[in-house]
Amino acid sequence: MGDAPSPEEKLHLITRNLQEVLGEEKLKEILKERELKVYWGTATTGKPHVAYFVPMSKIADFLKAGCEVTILFADLHAYLDNMKAPWELLELRTNYYENVIKAMLESIGVPLEKLKFVKGTDYQLSKEYTLDVYRLSSVVTQHDAKKAGAEVVKQVEHPLLSGLLYPGLQALDEEYLKVDAQFGGVDQRKIFTFAEKYLPALGYSKRVHLMNPMVPGLTGSKMSSSEEESKIDLLDRKEDVKKKLKKAFCEPGNVENNGVLSFIKHVLFPLKSEFVILRDEKWGGNKTYTAYLDLEKDFADETRLQRSAGSPAPSVIHSAVILSGTHVSCWQHPDADSLYVEKIDVGEAEPRTVVSGLVQFVPEEELQDRLVVVLCNLKPQKMRGVESQGMLLCASLEGVDRKVEPLDPPAGSAPGERVFVKGYEKGQPDEELKPKKKVFEKLQADFKTSEDCIAQWKQTNFMTKLGCISCKSLKGGNIS
Repeated sequence: MGDAPSPEEKLHLITRNLQEVLGEEKLKEILKERELKVYWGTATTGKPHVAYFVPMSKIADFLKAGCEVTILFADLHAYLDNMKAPWELLELRTNYYENVIKAMLESIGVPLEKLKFVKGTDYQLSKEYTLDVYRLSSVVTQHDAKKAGAEVVKQVEHPLLSGLLYPGLQALDEEYLKVDAQFGGVDQRKIFTFAEKYLPALGYSKRVHLMNPMVPGLTGSKMSSSEEESKIDLLDRKEDVKKKLKKAFCEPGNVENNGVLSFIKHVLFPLKSEFVILRDEKWGGNKTYTAYLDLEKDFADETRLQRSAGSPAPSVIHSAVILSGTHVSCWQHPDADSLYVEKIDVGEAEPRTVVSGLVQFVPEEELQDRLVVVLCNLKPQKMRGVESQGMLLCASLEGVDRKVEPLDPPAGSAPGERVFVKGYEKGQPDEELKPKKKVFEKLQADFKTSEDCIAQWKQTNFMTKLGCISCKSLKGGNIS
């Protein structure tokens, strides 16, 4: 047997490929003293699909790091979430989840004897737990409960009281499972911060929170049980799997929102440490990758390599209508704490309504009367009940401390001035960018900011007649 991993090696295994860690210093202190106790919970609602291999492979990392891991089948949560699992089906559905998830773990070599499996109703109906639910309800505001569940609990026009209880139960699970940390997707972040705020109010300690990124589905959006084409079900027939993979969004050169690449990164590499591309000898034979970033780099270079061979560009920048605008007014979305509803003058008869996710990054007062850049020919889309008629373009740097800044037109730009890429001034834009053709997604893969904070497409500047489009400080960032 090899030597046990050091605290530093354990920290690397526990945190690799995570999007965010809340309480990293506490995590380091625990690892210096003993093994970490961590749990992952899954509400027994829709059918598990292949994206469940993402947390499964992370659980394998936890075990390699010596963690004590508990898996919670959150059956009561499934009932409380707008009754996604009816009471009379709860036990049967929970049994199905237990069998499926154990089979998934065994298929990737995770030893089940090192895991503890618990059902929520094993302890959540006890006198002590119920009393704590009442105690928690006496200090939690309706606003905080609704905010905590906004990304997880199904949002409906007339929400049930059960949905407000959901975040509190998940917070209490940390105490009743006697763990140091909870692991989940980044969509759970508001529940995690809710737990950090309210558990100490009951005299319980604040836990560490470990968050996986949300892996895109086959269509480029989130892999969801409710969107059939975005996922591969564990019970899909072989021919159905082939059909879905053939339709998957995996455009050469495009690494953004690419579900195929994300699955390789978050599941295959952590489990197998390599990925093999099968190729005919005339193309150089098989190629083996032992580092994901090498694979991503080669995939990202695919478009450039095709271009050098004389292939035409798949999309042209003049398809998009990008205009300068003036921010008229802004307020928080009534049903989503992370979204603003904004009125932006782009030189039309009336200001456009645009919904953006800037609440965590830009204060309202910084947006008022600000010059901005708006993509105007996207298909209007309802976001939590409010129709958005464009996209406010921003630069961003990803990472644990994500940064976002709106793009700035040159000083003196008037609302409605056309933004163009030098050399692409002419050309007829599309009346509307069709979502199914993913025109914007193809273009956006090459939207970046330069080392001088200039917005560019394929290293060529975005401009108006007055000069370049820029951002305040984000060098080498993405634009979306």
